[in-house]
Amino acid sequence: MRKGAGTPRLWPYALAYAGGVVAYQPLLGLLLPLRADAVAGAARDGLLTACAAAGAVAASLGGVLFGWLSDRSGGRRGWIAGGVAGTAFAYAALAAAAAPGQLLAAVLLFQLALNAMLGPLSAVMADEVPDRAKGTLAGLLATAPPTAAAVGAVLVAMPLGEAARLGAIPIVTVLLAVPLLLRPAPVVVTPAGVGPRAAASSRDLALAWAARFLVQAAGNAVALFLVYYLAGLEGRSPARVAGQAAWLLVAAALVPVPAALLIGRWSDRAGRRKPFLAGAAAAAAAGLGLMAVAGDAGVGAAGFVTYQLGFGVFVSLHVGFGFELLPSAATRGRDLGLLNLANTLPSLLGPAIAWGLARPDSMGTVMAALAALTAAGGALVLAIRGRA
Repeated sequence: MRKGAGTPRLWPYALAYAGGVVAYQPLLGLLLPLRADAVAGAARDGLLTACAAAGAVAASLGGVLFGWLSDRSGGRRGWIAGGVAGTAFAYAALAAAAAPGQLLAAVLLFQLALNAMLGPLSAVMADEVPDRAKGTLAGLLATAPPTAAAVGAVLVAMPLGEAARLGAIPIVTVLLAVPLLLRPAPVVVTPAGVGPRAAASSRDLALAWAARFLVQAAGNAVALFLVYYLAGLEGRSPARVAGQAAWLLVAAALVPVPAALLIGRWSDRAGRRKPFLAGAAAAAAAGLGLMAVAGDAGVGAAGFVTYQLGFGVFVSLHVGFGFELLPSAATRGRDLGLLNLANTLPSLLGPAIAWGLARPDSMGTVMAALAALTAAGGALVLAIRGRA
């Protein structure tokens, strides 16, 4: 374990991770739909769907590929720096795209470059942060989504042109990544009498992957259909509740942060992760259950905030939990890329399930089904035998 791994020493990892989230969250949630509208007009829905699906595949493959390459090369910071530079170049391509095919190609380039950054970055955190601090790190990583939401909100609120908004995001990403890139890799010291943990079994890895997959699939569907859910409760058009949904998303993104920090540190001290993960999944499922039976927007919003609390804590803690499950230091980058498929592939499955169950006048059945998926993910965590 590395000596002196206090919270201040963990911030460069959290900042770099936040830079990655800033790179994709405002783009995919706000700016890419605007670009699709600009280049495709009435055909924007089809183009946006194609960009999302193809991007998910590129992200999945890129995470595995660049994680594996960082394993083979013996160094990871160079890959992270290259990914940051590639992401900036991809943003230039996104701004310059003037036709649907060009925009689709720019999205593919962006997803590959971003995962050239994020894949090795995850492996760096697994390499350099000791197990006794991984819960605290996981809590710090929970600050990334609200940071990205704030950046997106500021960019949309400011009187900027589309190109200026697209140019600002990679600048923020670079600034957030610089502290880690300029910091030399620390020397890892294993104290006498402290040996490595036993490698997780294939069964445990599969269960951890499936748990994250189920919870994340529900999360993707909730995010995609939130506007329609609120519109159904209020009996108004989606356009008239979009602003309300945006503020609800910002508020809900902030709620998990203090809880994730507290519970992450608590799990470090307890030396246990599974009970906290299962409890977070249960809270998320309860929030979705409340959304399923809500009769007005106020109750629905309360359910959504409860859901986001549980979901945010689960996702952040699962990152640290995944680090501890890796079977070998020599293949951490590749293995984390494979685990990350549980984060990228649900963007294909979750929305499809919700679309199949949705009704024009009610999303209650959808929310009930997503609650069941989330609860099942929590139950799978408890079935893992080899970890506390």
